[in-house]
Amino acid sequence: MKLLLLSFLVATACAHKHGNRTHVDKLKDIIVNGYPAYEGKAPYAVGLRMNNGAVGGGSVVGNTWVLTAAHCLTTDSVTIHYGSNRAWNGQIQHTVNKDNFFRHPGYPSTAGHDIGLIRTPYVGFTNLINKVALPKFSQQRERFENWWCVACGWGGMANGNLANWLQCMDVQVISNSECARSYGSVADTDMCTRASDGKSVCGGDSGGALVTHDNPIQVGVIAFASIGCKSGPSGYTRVSDHLDWIREKSGIAYY
Repeated sequence: MKLLLLSFLVATACAHKHGNRTHVDKLKDIIVNGYPAYEGKAPYAVGLRMNNGAVGGGSVVGNTWVLTAAHCLTTDSVTIHYGSNRAWNGQIQHTVNKDNFFRHPGYPSTAGHDIGLIRTPYVGFTNLINKVALPKFSQQRERFENWWCVACGWGGMANGNLANWLQCMDVQVISNSECARSYGSVADTDMCTRASDGKSVCGGDSGGALVTHDNPIQVGVIAFASIGCKSGPSGYTRVSDHLDWIREKSGIAYY
C-alpha cells in the first residue's frame, strides 16, 4: 500500500483514503538512510508549514512560484521558509493564503496528479536561494528510467520531532512496472525510485523535489512511499507530464 507523506506536528494518528493510497497523519523517520546536506546543496528547497499544523516541502521554480504536492495545499495558508538547511528558520519567510494555491484539476479524483503551485511574493536569488530548472518540452516523453537523482526534505523523525537539518538521498529512477510490483499499480504520470540500501522519502517530505544529478532539472514531486517508509520504492508525481499545466498557471516553460 502507498502512503501520502504530509506530516502533522500534533501527536495524533488517523488515516484518510485517497484512492488506493492512505494519508496517515502521524508518520515515522526522516528521509530514511539519507545524509545531512551541506549549506547551499539544494538552494531551491523550501520548508512549508501549514496553518493546520502540517509540514511539507516544495521547490523554488521562479521568483514568484513554488512547486509542491497538491495534498500540501488543502489548508487556508502556508508559511514558506527559504534559504536555510535548518528547518523552519529560513532566511526569508512568507505566509501565503489559499487564494494563491493552484492544485492540478486531476487531483484527487485521478491518480498521478498530486502536484500544485503556490504563487508567492517576489524572492530574489542568492547562493542559498535559487530556482531549479524544469524539464524542457522536448523531454515530455522522457521517462528518466535509470537516471540518478537526489531528493531532500525535513521529514518527521521516529521520536515525533521534525528533522532539524535538511536530509538528502541519492537514488535511481526505476520503471513504473518495477514500482508496480510493490504497489499493485502506478499511474503513468507518477514515477518511482528504488529503495536500495533502505533509502526512502517519508512523512513531512511531501512536495519536495526529485532532481537529476547531471544538468540538474526537477523531474519529480515527492508524493508517496510504502507503509513504514522502508519496504518499497519512493513515489513522485512526474513533472514532465505536467509541463503544460505548469506553463498555463505560472508562465514557466523551457523549450
